[in-house]
Amino acid sequence: MLLASIPSPDQGIWYLGPVPIRAYALCIVAGAVVALWLGDRRFQARGGRPGTVYDIAVWAIPFGLVGARLYHVVTTPELYFGADGSLVDALYVWQGGLGIWGAVAFGGIGAWIGCRRAGVRLPVFADAVAPGIVLAQGIGRWGNWFNQELFGRPTDLPWALEIDPANRPLGYAEQATFHPTFLYESLWDIGVAIVVIVVDRRRRMGHGRAFALYVALYTLGRTWIEELRIDESLHPLGIRLNVFTSLVILVLALAYIVVSARLRPGREASPYRDGSEPALAGPESGDTGSDTGGSHREAAGDVSTATGATPADGEAADSTKQTRPEER
Repeated sequence: MLLASIPSPDQGIWYLGPVPIRAYALCIVAGAVVALWLGDRRFQARGGRPGTVYDIAVWAIPFGLVGARLYHVVTTPELYFGADGSLVDALYVWQGGLGIWGAVAFGGIGAWIGCRRAGVRLPVFADAVAPGIVLAQGIGRWGNWFNQELFGRPTDLPWALEIDPANRPLGYAEQATFHPTFLYESLWDIGVAIVVIVVDRRRRMGHGRAFALYVALYTLGRTWIEELRIDESLHPLGIRLNVFTSLVILVLALAYIVVSARLRPGREASPYRDGSEPALAGPESGDTGSDTGGSHREAAGDVSTATGATPADGEAADSTKQTRPEER
């Protein structure tokens, strides 16, 4: 007997006149806003200038969206290339279907372009935005709840998810409640973000290791969550594609953390590439962006909070403190 369950929303689209407002899109946008806010705070704590993360995101986000959709289309070809499929449907992003692996791969290319233009070290940028990315994933998963998609096997647990008959897969018409995998992954993602922030603060992770930690933890959770799902998927070597991909990336991420820690221990002295350090202006300082200035800002970032916020003014009140014009 089912004692309790999680209802699915009655609708996921609202209309502002003729303009459709889709819950799925709102969840994606909300996740991006949180990721940018947190990433910018953490980048400033590493000595970066405010707003730089937003400038790089102008390149990373569009690339990531294209990559996420391409991954989904390629890994579910029957929806677009099958007998009942339509390639035009690949353009209907609002109907759901974004693959995280494509988002990370193509988003990384966009981030590399943005970092090159801003003179920023890509590993520092990746470490700064890692917790925000996984939080964005957790927020975005609520779009699946509104769309009633990507749920797990049937269950009668108290937190089972109610799915309307029209959205149940073939063979499950008589089953009314399923594992809410969107909720499992959302909670897991929040936990991953917290762990990465805490470990990064205590271990002073650098050279992309905070990003690799996020990848390793996320793939670990994705592996068991993916095994609960019943939607169609490719099965290389008899394993669901996303499980297979998660295991491979998990091993690579762990290997990177170990090898990187041995080859490049510690953390970068500056978030900027050599010769790209922003000049500091002001009558009280004659510094023009030397390595010393970069190290000073890095030291200030060490006192940041768990969210990556810059230190309070009172924490470095000596007469030699250098202040950027925009921070005054």
